[in-house]
Amino acid sequence: CFCFSRPTPVIHWIKEGGELPANRTFFENFKKTLKIIDVSEADSGNYKCIARNILGSAHHVISVTVKAAPYWITAPRNLVLSPGEDGTLICRANGNPKPNISWLANGVPI
Repeated sequence: CFCFSRPTPVIHWIKEGGELPANRTFFENFKKTLKIIDVSEADSGNYKCIARNILGSAHHVISVTVKAAPYWITAPRNLVLSPGEDGTLICRANGNPKPNISWLANGVPI
């Protein structure tokens, strides 16, 4: 967030509709740079930097999208069943974009 004016503005950052990530947010370069460590999908959103001095203020909104490879929420588990028993397989995955889940039996789609 680089804003040039006289007197030198004070920079302030906010996350629209939420709060800056607690304990993972750092500022560099006299608060012109917002740094978030250990980013998660929850960090997606609009971030606003506001530059203010005694003559007024200006702001800019930066849209942040966090992409994530598919990951297991609940990984499928092996089942051992006897003939006539019922079995349930559960597969829950997430990611961004949201992954498609496909089921195959011995390599053949079901």
